[in-house]
Amino acid sequence: MAEVAGAPALFTGLVDLASAQLGGVALSCSDDFFADAARLLLPGPARFDPTTYTDRGKEMDGWESRRKRVPGHDWCIIRLGVPGRIRAVDIDTAHFLGNHSAFASLDACEAPADTTPDALRDSTPWTNIVAETPMKRGSSNVQAVRSDRVWTHVRLNMIPDGGIARLRIYGEPAPAVVSGQVDLAAVESGGVPLVASDSFFSPMTNLVLPGESPIMSNGWETRRSRPPGLDWIILRLGQPGVLSRLTLQTHHFKGNYPDRAAVDALHWPGAPPSKLVDHPDWTEILPLTRLRAHDSRDFDLQQSGPWTHLRLRIVPDGGISRLRAFGVPSAASGPDPRGLVAHLNGLSAQAASEALVRACGSRRWVEAMVAQRPFQSETQLFGEADKIWWHLGDGDWREAFSHHPKLGADVAALREKFAATADWSVAEQAGVAAASEEILEVLAAGNTAYEARFGMIFIVCAAGLTADAMLDRLDDRIDNDPAAELRIAAGEQAKITRLRLARLVA
Repeated sequence: MAEVAGAPALFTGLVDLASAQLGGVALSCSDDFFADAARLLLPGPARFDPTTYTDRGKEMDGWESRRKRVPGHDWCIIRLGVPGRIRAVDIDTAHFLGNHSAFASLDACEAPADTTPDALRDSTPWTNIVAETPMKRGSSNVQAVRSDRVWTHVRLNMIPDGGIARLRIYGEPAPAVVSGQVDLAAVESGGVPLVASDSFFSPMTNLVLPGESPIMSNGWETRRSRPPGLDWIILRLGQPGVLSRLTLQTHHFKGNYPDRAAVDALHWPGAPPSKLVDHPDWTEILPLTRLRAHDSRDFDLQQSGPWTHLRLRIVPDGGISRLRAFGVPSAASGPDPRGLVAHLNGLSAQAASEALVRACGSRRWVEAMVAQRPFQSETQLFGEADKIWWHLGDGDWREAFSHHPKLGADVAALREKFAATADWSVAEQAGVAAASEEILEVLAAGNTAYEARFGMIFIVCAAGLTADAMLDRLDDRIDNDPAAELRIAAGEQAKITRLRLARLVA
């Protein structure tokens, strides 16, 4: 029998909430005379064999009703395997060509898991989330969904009749809050793989599916790297939690399992995946460990968290069938070694604004940071500061630049004009103090030329730089395209902001 791969990942970071692998069930339908509605939720693409027939006609891999000779349309009610926020759907007509559904729509509801099909059909209020849409024959029909509600059931409307091969409900798992020891990485607990270095042979979502992997293609496998290197996958735990044990399984990976693996963790609720790939705050909770073929290994943890994300690293490449992360959900804050998070969270809104404006002079940046409180970890604090900064506009950046004195400014004048940050500016520009008069004059002239060309003062993260080094940076940037130079200056401001945030509790 041919291996059946997991459902294709049309949207990375999203899960097919209706998949039979997660427990999705077709509870009832108006008619499935030619092909069973349960096939809508099977993993893998629909198959077509032109030689197979049943006593009712051609065997079709999907849901197919008989030709309707009365008013109305066909429908199928499905209980999702995991409740969640639906972001997109794929109504796939695959091999249905002259017999595909002409139109389709999708409704959703929130109801207890044990609600009967009759109650769902007759007395449960439904909300339309995909309007009636013409279906293309023999192909995927992908529709975006705009809703932040958590749904438990969907109703697929096939208008008026015909065939649909597969239904994929892509979304973010949102299971009921759990307590006690649980696999926080599991998709049933809300765990979601967000991004991976490579998923050539099988989708990354497989890593956190229920149960043991039944076949090799049901795990996560990367291509052979050339030259051998390092692959990784980052996942978000269903809830922040304190971890006690990890399980790594290589079931069915025999000549293609990774030689070694390690696991890192950090705490940043709501972190953008792009910011996590090379983040410096990852903490290694499982050092590089040798793996074995077709095996399952448990690892007790010393650094327990709480954590919100895990990063699995494999060396050099290969396949892992399952990752389990057992622990207890925890609302406690993550690492805050300097007490910075506790300090900022404890300030009034006005006091927090006054503190934050010392780090960055952009009004909108300060307002967004105050609104973001309470921060849960130092990683989140610095991460949100950077994310907010890069979502601001040119005017916001220039406003922040205006809060800096010119390099080498007179100390007395600096203290008078920039009283709030003068002490920090003096320290950051300490390299200027030892410069010769000649270098200072050249630096002043360079500042003047820079301001005339770009309409802003020269911004550089001067901490640890000598006057000569600052002058070299200025010379390197004076001929830049103005648009590019604005972004370079914004990058320097981001570095300055991080340094100044760290000083807020000093």
